[in-house]
Amino acid sequence: MSSIIGNNFKISLFGESHGKCVGVVIDGMPPGFEIDMYKLKSFLDRRRPGLSKFATPRSEKDKPIFMSGLKGNVSTGFPLCVIVENEDKKTSDYDNLKEIPRPSHCDYTALLKYVGFADLNGSGHMSGRLTLPICIAGGIAKQMLEKRKIFVGAHLYKVGDVKDTQYDFVNLDIETLKKTDNKNFPAIDKDKSEKMKELIERVKEEKDSIGSIIEVGVIGMPKAVGKPIFNTVEGRLSQMAFSIPGVKGVEFGMGFDCAKLKGSEHNDNYIIKDGKIKTETNNNSGIVSGITNGMPIVYRCAFKPTPSIGKIQNSVNLQTMKEERLLIEGRHDPCIGVRAVSVMEAATSLVLIDMIMEEGLWQEIDLDL
Repeated sequence: MSSIIGNNFKISLFGESHGKCVGVVIDGMPPGFEIDMYKLKSFLDRRRPGLSKFATPRSEKDKPIFMSGLKGNVSTGFPLCVIVENEDKKTSDYDNLKEIPRPSHCDYTALLKYVGFADLNGSGHMSGRLTLPICIAGGIAKQMLEKRKIFVGAHLYKVGDVKDTQYDFVNLDIETLKKTDNKNFPAIDKDKSEKMKELIERVKEEKDSIGSIIEVGVIGMPKAVGKPIFNTVEGRLSQMAFSIPGVKGVEFGMGFDCAKLKGSEHNDNYIIKDGKIKTETNNNSGIVSGITNGMPIVYRCAFKPTPSIGKIQNSVNLQTMKEERLLIEGRHDPCIGVRAVSVMEAATSLVLIDMIMEEGLWQEIDLDL
């Protein structure tokens, strides 16, 4: 059950990085929703490999094949099954890893857990390749949210020490959230984008990798969504975020910086604006006690540097039980965050549509019989 998540909009992932295909089953898809296939394909292309020198050169079409749950492009209400074939596999790149685990990778812990039976070529079911079916389901969820005037966006907030423009916690708008939609490099500020690119190119030439932070924003979220204590909005979003390969930290609003502040500095005072209750600041990221208050949700996820690098590293030989030097072959991203921006949008959308359905806020189709 570890590859299944959601209560009302439930997804189940399957497949391996170098297997025949990867895919997702969506259980709880309401009937009568028309999926914009062009918009979905454009969304998937944002994480697609092989389209940029800042990503792995693995070449995949990433074309979703809908096996069930659709009549035309309209959902039937039955389980929606989607697969994507793996076409560009180089399994031989992983031959030397069967006995020597890669540092900071899944090889050793997966061996302990699955006693040698797991397919770990390209990291198998634990690969970043499995973020593709997350993006398929999340891309559909994102379209569903937009029908309810809820908008999710994200951008590459930081690469190494280079920081992009931060989202405005109070006045975040649709235009800002969509600024990275059609960019081949998902940062907002043009000058900072160039500096990020230069840094990534430099570490790539050094056969190394670099860490990053992605900032996610949400506007239009209804008030009073979320239930303390174990079903909070931050809790659900964090669980999903930590399910994405490479995520090592999550913070909401001011995050860890709130530890530097006094209560008088951090508190979000209530005001009346346009006849509605809002907050003057939004340091709590639109969530108080795990419940939404109607303000924008802004949170950030820290991604570790890609552990597969071209430098010689130290490991051990599992057969000889001796320390050994390891050189990793294969094709890898020099910075995970570049292709993970759309993944975080998808992950966020999956959580929010599930919680909205849980609150009974998804409008049923009226057949007027």
